[in-house]
Amino acid sequence: MKRKIFIYQQEDWPNFIWNINELSGLLATVRNKQGRLIGKMEALGFHLQNEAFLETLTTDILKSTEIEGIILNKAEVRSSVARRLGIDIGGLSPTNRDIEGVVDMMFDATTNFDKPLTRQRLFNWHYALFPTGRSGMYKIIAGNWRDDSTGPMQVVSGAMGKEKVHYQAPPAHIIDEEITAFLNWFNKTDNIDLVLKASVAHLWFVTLHPFEDGNGRIARAIADMLLARSDGIPQRFYSMSSHIQKERKTYYEKLEKTQKGNLDITEWIYWFLNTLLAAIVNSEETLALVVRKHKFWNTHGTEINNERQKKVLNKLLGEFTGNLTSSKWAKIAKCSQDTALRDIQDLINKGILIKSDAGGRSTQYKLKNE
Repeated sequence: MKRKIFIYQQEDWPNFIWNINELSGLLATVRNKQGRLIGKMEALGFHLQNEAFLETLTTDILKSTEIEGIILNKAEVRSSVARRLGIDIGGLSPTNRDIEGVVDMMFDATTNFDKPLTRQRLFNWHYALFPTGRSGMYKIIAGNWRDDSTGPMQVVSGAMGKEKVHYQAPPAHIIDEEITAFLNWFNKTDNIDLVLKASVAHLWFVTLHPFEDGNGRIARAIADMLLARSDGIPQRFYSMSSHIQKERKTYYEKLEKTQKGNLDITEWIYWFLNTLLAAIVNSEETLALVVRKHKFWNTHGTEINNERQKKVLNKLLGEFTGNLTSSKWAKIAKCSQDTALRDIQDLINKGILIKSDAGGRSTQYKLKNE
């Protein structure tokens, strides 16, 4: 009798089970944190909610692709998200089809969270990820299931000739039947908590691995869709993918262990819930950043009409690293050193910037009252 190596080969597949007693305390904590966060965001008003959504979704898209080893241009992703939200961030960057595609997918998953998940919707997402029908240098089937024409779908590592097979997905000829079961379960109204359902859906879809490429990104979009349902709002204020990316090695280890185990997926769900909790807690930083920017521009917005100054100040209010010098100013604003010094002196005169006490060969500056 052939040994059952993978979870989908188990007799009761896909009847997953989990120990709710082991998970209930952690689930309650996650749900409580979710509710408190949504309450805070609703108190901020529409404009600040959109700003927070912009920051969160940009991060989520960047990190979800980084998990797969793909690095996107942050300015282009942010511009694409801002355009859809109708937010003026000044100097919108042009974006390519690949970025537009992944943004389209994430917007559809989250803003249309209450619509059914269908084959055609999954095909549309996949085609959006691969608009040219290529993954890097390789031609792939875009907008349809894989056909295994080049062999079974495997997750492997190691040098050529010394590959280690971490996982082998179900054969292509049963994918459509397997997806039918998945979609019926996904769209059914049941008593499973939606956060738990998100963790199961993520695992189930990535285990089926129905496409030639992009399965991880789509699995995370599916999870985000259910998390949006659990929040009851289309905006995203926490990024699950950012914390999966931080624990990328553990993420793949947990998946491999679960996919080679039995149908009791308690350990996977426990990891998923802890990662989600970390994402929600970390969202406080995004919220603080948005509020900080809002207060700053409410106070100083009428004093600053110079686009170079706006650009650099927004950097300082966001993810600026290191110390601000006139050289850095010139580089960010794409201007001469003399122009940078004039911009800086103007802001010093207005009481917005001050010279920093930090030592060094170059004079350094920082925002006043920081």
